[in-house]
Amino acid sequence: MSDTKASDDGLIYDSQLDVDPLGDQDELEENNTAKNYAKVGSSRGSTLMYTYGPGSIMDLPHFTVMPMGLDAWDKIWKRRPGTSKIMAPRLLENVQLMLGNQVKELRPFPWQPNQTGAFREGADLGIPARVFPQWLRCTGCNKLAPVSDFVNGYSNRNPYRPDQAEFMHKGCRGSGKGAKKYDRPCVPARYLLVCEDGHVDEFPYDWWAHNGGHCPNASKPQLKMIESSAGVSGSFIECVSCGAKRSMLEAQSLENRSKLPRCRGRFAHLDSFQAKPCDKPVRLMLIGASNLWFPVVQSIIDMPRLDEKAIILDEYNMIKIALGDNDWMLEEDLDDNLKSIRKTVQRSAKTDDELKQKSEVELRLLIIQAQQSEMNEDERQRAREQWEPSDLLVPEWKYLVRDFPDTKHVDRKSGLTVHVQQVHGIVADLGVKRILAVDKLKKVNALIGFTRVDDFDRVNDLGSRLVRLNRDGRPTWVPATEDYGEGIFIQFDEERIEKWENAVLANPLWDSHVMAHRRNFRNRLSETAAEVDPDTRLPKPRYWLMHTLSHALIKRMAMSAGYGIASLSERIYAWQGSEDRPAAAGVLIETTASGSDGTLGGLVDLSNTDKFEQIMTSALQEMKRCSSDPVCARRIPKDPEDFLHGAACHCCCMLSETSCERANRFLDRRFLVPLPGQDASLAFFKD
Repeated sequence: MSDTKASDDGLIYDSQLDVDPLGDQDELEENNTAKNYAKVGSSRGSTLMYTYGPGSIMDLPHFTVMPMGLDAWDKIWKRRPGTSKIMAPRLLENVQLMLGNQVKELRPFPWQPNQTGAFREGADLGIPARVFPQWLRCTGCNKLAPVSDFVNGYSNRNPYRPDQAEFMHKGCRGSGKGAKKYDRPCVPARYLLVCEDGHVDEFPYDWWAHNGGHCPNASKPQLKMIESSAGVSGSFIECVSCGAKRSMLEAQSLENRSKLPRCRGRFAHLDSFQAKPCDKPVRLMLIGASNLWFPVVQSIIDMPRLDEKAIILDEYNMIKIALGDNDWMLEEDLDDNLKSIRKTVQRSAKTDDELKQKSEVELRLLIIQAQQSEMNEDERQRAREQWEPSDLLVPEWKYLVRDFPDTKHVDRKSGLTVHVQQVHGIVADLGVKRILAVDKLKKVNALIGFTRVDDFDRVNDLGSRLVRLNRDGRPTWVPATEDYGEGIFIQFDEERIEKWENAVLANPLWDSHVMAHRRNFRNRLSETAAEVDPDTRLPKPRYWLMHTLSHALIKRMAMSAGYGIASLSERIYAWQGSEDRPAAAGVLIETTASGSDGTLGGLVDLSNTDKFEQIMTSALQEMKRCSSDPVCARRIPKDPEDFLHGAACHCCCMLSETSCERANRFLDRRFLVPLPGQDASLAFFKD
């Protein structure tokens, strides 16, 4: 029995097929059926945010699964009387800019630790997922069939070993004649069909083996996938029922895309299909392809707001969170509801003391001012079109460079704790204007969607390429994580930075980087970015300077801070000034951990003036040498080369992907220190 429905914007789905693994497990237990536990694996919140979020494909020991969209998550949250929330008003405001004002909350992943040791405590929480792709191949006889053919061989009976969940082909005779029957494991069939609009579908093996037709001998033909040591090109699909056979080599490459079927517009993580036919060409992709899923994550360091308008909106959001489903009281007959609103705000644990102490008159004024400041849909669309990633960084920069009343400053709301360190001697001579020891910080990250085929920075049509996380495309909440840690903030003298930057912009070396970036963009151009001006995506020289210096400091700090290099990360503040933002040149080097109350203090300890002087001078000295010199020192991109770095390599200043915010792009040691060659004068740190 089916219950086919359509969402408001044209997605077609069958509500009877909604994924509810915990509900299925409850039904098994009620019927005293042999248990197959719903849990099939585990993952950290950061991994679910950056690697295996909704719509991705997660590798488990014996098969693969796809985490489902937020509609399925709501069934998990309903197993608790209330839902947890993450308070980060500035990040929530930016999520609303991207997804709409209907987004009310940032929620952590549905998980709780086992604190009492009780059997399966917290097991009724988790991320819903479905087996995907649902075509499996028997490793014994090469049988290729949907998961329904192997469901009798599914086993997940040990609640303490979800990694042992697997599908077996019962009574498999293997591929040889006269072999005995054994239960043999099944593995996912590894081919998918993907289009640039985010659709993903199973590969039609039956259709492919019969050259776009059907088997003449059977309505449900028996298929095999024959693998060989030659890899993809050595795989072929065979129909046992009629003998048809076709190699997967024919599905490879751009030239063979015309042989593939049309995109069906499937959003597998939403159990739905796009009602309007998809006209984008499909491409063959493997389940482990790196361009199958690119998360779109927005992150902030939680800091107090300085703008009065923003403070009012933050307090208004706290009121809406406190009211919950009763937020209608803010719209209808406000004056009649003020007393109830004030009582609810005072009882709520999500509001701060200042808001609780406001009178009814003050609350009324705050609500009216906030409602007048809220964007309508047209204003939100214009703001989204003008949005840049640095918009998230500007409020942080303004706060970190302000004059603090005391040497130590603690913000009660965010927990941010900073120490102002003295700057003098060699450090001041090097152009450093301010050093802050950030004893405690909280970083909040929110997942707002994902893209396929192209990373988000290659996309210029945000509205159509951002794949939704729920069916109607207007979520009321998005998943988020909180990371706690420490860091060091370094600000540089803007006058010296501007003078140096102007000299670099006038130098032929910078023209080489500009042309290389254009070639890089053109060579990796896709249909989704055809109208993007590559020059608008190239950071200015000051970013290259701060980025390269950050890598140099991270490599040196890891030797003294007690952390591995991979656990240190950067946050670069580098842009030219404009009417709505002050110029910035600085870097925050941080280390954070999910769910932690802090870190060990080893990084903050290095912010001491004498220690930092030693760290920085040693880091710059190390940048003068590379084991790949003179090749590295003289590297300048020339046509047809399109790499996005100059004198930089893994031997000197490139870092792991966990540390670098730009995947080791936009690095050049010659912007830091003098290197052999004609461009030695471009170094910011000449002595």
